[in-house]
Amino acid sequence: MNVFFSPERVANQNASIKVLRFDSVMRFSHRFLTASISLIATAASLRSAVGAQAFVIVDSQTGYLLEEQEPRRKLQIGSLTKIATASVVLDWAERKGGDLNQAITIPPEAFVGTLENNVGFQPGDSITMRDLLYAALVQSDNIAAYTLAQHVGSHLPTEVGSKMTPVDAFVTQMNALAKQLKMERTRFVNPHGIDTNVRPMPFSTAEDMARLTRYAMNKASFRFYVSQKERQISFDRGGHRSNYMLRSTNELLGKNGIDGVKTGRTTRAGDCLILSANREPEVVTQGKAITVYPRHLIVVLLGSTNRFGEGAGLVARGWQLFDQWAASGRLANPKKLL
Repeated sequence: MNVFFSPERVANQNASIKVLRFDSVMRFSHRFLTASISLIATAASLRSAVGAQAFVIVDSQTGYLLEEQEPRRKLQIGSLTKIATASVVLDWAERKGGDLNQAITIPPEAFVGTLENNVGFQPGDSITMRDLLYAALVQSDNIAAYTLAQHVGSHLPTEVGSKMTPVDAFVTQMNALAKQLKMERTRFVNPHGIDTNVRPMPFSTAEDMARLTRYAMNKASFRFYVSQKERQISFDRGGHRSNYMLRSTNELLGKNGIDGVKTGRTTRAGDCLILSANREPEVVTQGKAITVYPRHLIVVLLGSTNRFGEGAGLVARGWQLFDQWAASGRLANPKKLL
């Protein structure tokens, strides 16, 4: 199958990142050694305080892993899957000129095995792709995710004689994106992340989901969708227009610089959470040279029993780790870059 996103785009994301060689550690002063000792002590206390099965804290700009616990452990991720779903939809709209304001029809298949229907959708409802994206990302609606996958999948090229359904074609594109992003321990099997009565089983890792989130958060539209605490959507049913107010499932949104991104939960996955947090950029002046350093964290938390409590703690710890890393010269071991 042809892939409509370009490898160059992913490569260019990292092309401007300047990484100091790890073997230059010994050139740093006593200040670096002091900061490093503090960083190790903070990391040790962080590990003991988090009960989740896996987590990572990442500097979004460079992809540097500030701290991790079981970052490559394969786990179920629930509705975090919808980050990949939305990325494929947005890539398709950008590359193929898809109109997100186009109204599409919710198919009966979207209700099979989706477990809940908080919005109250019915088969045959007509709704824009944009409002479906809001429903999938803000309130984590499974029916919306499936409907997007079927529509976009029906516009993707497949081999002659292929028995792939449109949703199969879409999921193939999700896995193609994962491969392009070097998410080597990830498998998507549907567009919403449901893992009940599903074979083969979907899985990913904290590290891989950080890679995906960095990619998605580079899109201004995606950043806007996941930043919304509330959003009104509308849909047509038999000529009657209905409105519904979506409410974000991310309880930390808008607190302590947190501006996204997504929750996930299934019985197998436990509570999962990905957070994006921002601070004002750091401006460093050296003579006539002025350097602006973005300050943006991504936290991925999988298999938690207290995702919002642990997530808030990881963000706070993340800023401590970030400040110590910045003070030591932003040294980045290439083996710890996503």
